Amino acid sequence: MKQPFDAKAYQKEVARRAPKSPAALQCLKAFLVGGLICVLGQGIHDLALLIPLSDKDASTVSSMTLIFLTALLTGLGVFDRIASFAGAGTVVPITGFANSIAAPAMEYRPEGFVLGVGAKLFTIAGPVLVYGIGASILVGLLSLLF
Repeated sequence: MKQPFDAKAYQKEVARRAPKSPAALQCLKAFLVGGLICVLGQGIHDLALLIPLSDKDASTVSSMTLIFLTALLTGLGVFDRIASFAGAGTVVPITGFANSIAAPAMEYRPEGFVLGVGAKLFTIAGPVLVYGIGASILVGLLSLLF
């Protein structure tokens, strides 16, 4: 004779057998690495102010340096190891965007500059650009109207 299905017992068994998620540890790693990236950016900015540069120029130097370092580390394969450790912590906007541009370029480089790098360069970053620009236009229009 077939036993009736017991949903509560099933859920208990699933909870018992499911692997435990290290969410707290992953959040801590993401927070620490993301914070370190931001501290690095602030340090570069502060050093640029000592040259002396204006605040606007120091911000530009900081952004350009973070983009360069991210692209370099992506090309060397180091950024992938940092990202696998830190998870979302490396998605601080400027480093995440630089990685999303550099990674497809490196991946499709063997296919040539036109059909490889040129065609695949914006596969990840393209939608970000399209929706980011579209959202900024929408917000600008709404702020103009209201």
